[in-house]
Amino acid sequence: MVYTRKNQSRLTSAEKRRFVNAVLELKRKGRYDEFVRTHVEHYVADGDDGLRVAHMTPSFLPWHRRFLLDFERALQRVDSSVTVPYWDWTADRTPGASIWGASLLGGNGRRSDRQVVTGPFAHTNGHWKIKVGATNGAFLMRDLGRPHDPIELPTKHELDWAMRDPVYDTAPWDSTSDEGYRNKLEGWTSGIGNSKWRNHNRVHRWVGGHMLGGASVNDPVFWLNHAFVDLLWDRWQARHPRSAPYLPAEPPRVGTGMGRGRVVARGEGMPPWDVKPEELFSHRGIYRYA
Repeated sequence: MVYTRKNQSRLTSAEKRRFVNAVLELKRKGRYDEFVRTHVEHYVADGDDGLRVAHMTPSFLPWHRRFLLDFERALQRVDSSVTVPYWDWTADRTPGASIWGASLLGGNGRRSDRQVVTGPFAHTNGHWKIKVGATNGAFLMRDLGRPHDPIELPTKHELDWAMRDPVYDTAPWDSTSDEGYRNKLEGWTSGIGNSKWRNHNRVHRWVGGHMLGGASVNDPVFWLNHAFVDLLWDRWQARHPRSAPYLPAEPPRVGTGMGRGRVVARGEGMPPWDVKPEELFSHRGIYRYA
């Protein structure tokens, strides 16, 4: 049966409680930290050796679609009624938005050490200890809006800049691609300062704390951000029905210097599942967005 992912701002109190409880149960069982490790393992940058599948690459969107599905199915094994909500960061743009309420994700980190001290994922509540990451701290950190160097969430105008591009991705298929929907949505640019970050990347920067870097899954807001990104891929396909839903269609040719062995073509398997991007072009038989 097709289920529904809802905007977090429209969740009922009961839906928020069920989602939070299922996430906390995955954490208690150790399953949640496995998702953190998977993301860290597959966060391969342009300058690193090996295959890129999760970031700075065309498979950014299908890889995270499958990653989200795995997480959602894990939640549903705890509570079959739970789905992953999405956060429309072009609409809910402040630290006072409902997503940061005590009944959902909790609020900002305190000024002294950026430790989140409110809501269900505050370390002081005893249920959310950071075990995988670049820091030795056991508590979740956030720095919403980065007051010491202010940054704003993406606007509808900035998002539409990406959504207008009718081409899914372009060579060299990495963070330096000047054109193509994928990189514009993922948000890598050649700019400087805060202007360097667009859309998805800017959201990670705005939240700050553990949302910076490969261990960003430590903050449950990661899932709500990527559910919105997943929705946007669906909207982009609807907006450009004549465009290829994924590129490259074939592996880059040997000797071109354009990502041979670094990126996944539409019919090639993505680790850790060996699922192909073309198998994830549509989610309509599994879930829908409301």
